Amino acid sequence: MEVTFLGTGTSQGVPVIACGCPVCKSQDSHDKRLRSSILISYNNKNIVIDTGPDFRQQMLREEVVELDAALITHSHKDHIAGLDDIRAFNFKQQKSINIYGSRATHDALKREFYYAFSDFKYPGVPQLNLEEIAHNQPFELFGKSIIPIEVMHYKMPVLAFRIDNFAYITDAKTVSQESKELLKGVDTLVVNALQISPHLSHFTLHEAIKFAEDLQVSKCYFTHIGHNLGKHQEVMQQLPENVFLAYDSLTLKLS
Repeated sequence: MEVTFLGTGTSQGVPVIACGCPVCKSQDSHDKRLRSSILISYNNKNIVIDTGPDFRQQMLREEVVELDAALITHSHKDHIAGLDDIRAFNFKQQKSINIYGSRATHDALKREFYYAFSDFKYPGVPQLNLEEIAHNQPFELFGKSIIPIEVMHYKMPVLAFRIDNFAYITDAKTVSQESKELLKGVDTLVVNALQISPHLSHFTLHEAIKFAEDLQVSKCYFTHIGHNLGKHQEVMQQLPENVFLAYDSLTLKLS
């Protein structure tokens, strides 16, 4: 299984519009972050987790020519705004694409992309099959079991996903003991680490490090990173040896 980071930035991306901070002005490509999303490839299938505002750019950059499904963590715009561009894959593949998410997420998609679900569909609208999933209830997708795991984004439930011994968590601030039990045995963890200072709805860098330590994972990669975290190379020097900042286009090959 391969995991490619399509984007590793927070809701505004990095650089942030109109910001003159050292991170936003950095010339290091590691400090250029599109909105958070990953591509998972296994059994000759491609799955994305989230389709944010940069979805089109991410698909072109990684030269993705086939897409088989999308998993949606929650309905905030930085995670769903690019869903309309699924229609390019609809046209090429001549089929609808399954979109897996919670009922609340699907309700939001029906509001945001109403034209894709109306009785009269304008020619060329995205063809989306909404497949409802619930937290802590595994489902099978292309020969692998996927476990949706609930985490809390302040007061909003968000779905994390575990596939084999890999787990992807974004926009988490608190994780229940029940959800932590479902993450036991994960070897490679991806989790959000927004910034150094406290935040209402996201793990800070130190909270994310402790979370990874508590789960005793072999490797941990941080994503959903804001410009306030600091420059990539400088932060990397402060991390434990098995913890890394992810960056756009990084690919993990998992056994």
